[in-house]
Amino acid sequence: MIFARLLIQPFRLLRIMNTTLLAIQIISAVIMMMAILLQQRGTGLGSAFGGTGNVYRTKRGIENILMWVTVATAFIFLTSSLFIVIY
Repeated sequence: MIFARLLIQPFRLLRIMNTTLLAIQIISAVIMMMAILLQQRGTGLGSAFGGTGNVYRTKRGIENILMWVTVATAFIFLTSSLFIVIY
């Protein structure tokens, strides 16, 4: 009885850890999608056909914050995905 209980404990811990990693992955995916959709769109090919050519400009204010939120959530998403594969 005690031996069986000792064998079940690691599996319970792995199941809790897997559920937590899945929740982290889903939350980071939703935040990353929102951050990407909120970013301002560039001119794309518009500059080739007479659009403004302000290609070299620095991101300021909310653009900079959204860029770093996107980078951070992408890193969290990638890391949680790798941990899910490992465990």
